[in-house]
Amino acid sequence: MIENISGISPQLKVFLMSMLPISELRLALPLALTVYHLSFWQAIFLTVVGNFIPAVMIIFVLGWTEKFLSSKSVCFARFFKALFERTHIKHNKKFEVWGAIALISFVAIPLPMTGAWTGALASFIFEIEKKKALIYILLGIIFASAIVAVITLGMEKIF
Repeated sequence: MIENISGISPQLKVFLMSMLPISELRLALPLALTVYHLSFWQAIFLTVVGNFIPAVMIIFVLGWTEKFLSSKSVCFARFFKALFERTHIKHNKKFEVWGAIALISFVAIPLPMTGAWTGALASFIFEIEKKKALIYILLGIIFASAIVAVITLGMEKIF
């Protein structure tokens, strides 16, 4: 989608691509390094910052959005209640045992349905303090960028 937009720099394309859900930096970083041939540190910086921005927005807007929609619609209120209860029952023990490590690891693992977007949602559902959640998510993004960079370039090109 972003790739087809002409007239914008490769840096902006990479930055915007890293903000998208699902692909996040898992797609943007390999493209930055192999297709656009950005420098390693420029690619890391653009993708980490780009991936972090939606997480910040989600953490600070999701609570307000959930309360607003729940107050306006019984359907939304039931949906959010069911979603939160089901998620708490299914995953609460893991978060109690592993705490910060669980959120950092969840964001860091470069697989579908993990990453900053889902991590921000999980931090909201499990009521992790916003400041702590942002730190844990940022650490997870940094670890994810290292993992994706190693997979993309191999160990010898990085070190």
